[in-house]
Amino acid sequence: MLFNDLFRESYRTVLVRGSEEPEYLPASKPEGVAQVVFAHGFFASALHEMAHWCIAGEHRRTQYDYGYWYCPDGRTPDQQSAFEHVEVKPQAIECLFSLAAGFRFHISVDNLAGGGAANGDAFRLNVLRQAEEYLAHGLPPRAQQFFDSLTQFYGTRALIHDHWSRAKKHLAPAELEYDQSRIFETL
Repeated sequence: MLFNDLFRESYRTVLVRGSEEPEYLPASKPEGVAQVVFAHGFFASALHEMAHWCIAGEHRRTQYDYGYWYCPDGRTPDQQSAFEHVEVKPQAIECLFSLAAGFRFHISVDNLAGGGAANGDAFRLNVLRQAEEYLAHGLPPRAQQFFDSLTQFYGTRALIHDHWSRAKKHLAPAELEYDQSRIFETL
């Protein structure tokens, strides 16, 4: 509802529940509506797919799945490393959307059949640092607009600082040093 209210008219895009894998379907006609399809009604899938949409540029939003390559579960270590590289920003935005909705965020390496993460600790730290960067300096415009809508709807604006402190402890790799005192007080 929030996503559709914000972007149906201004970007001719809607969020819809899918029954299979998530995907992005660009509008098929000039007067048509693009669809951000999330998987099986899962809230986390919706947040993740919206994060991808929020950072996709105008040209990318004219292409099926934004024109990105996607190699399914079972990736080789090199493929997984490439996946982790491109997933940092969307997962950082998904993390902040989760905080705004009062929902617990979980890192996803999406590679159960391929042996998991290429470098799970580094990926976690990169997502954490990118989320912190967004909190300090602002999200990309559409992501910021949706984040603000979530905090207003869920009443979490005043709680973001506390939610972020807890999320950092949950997300930070145990083996890597992370300065837990770096908490930004303003959004």
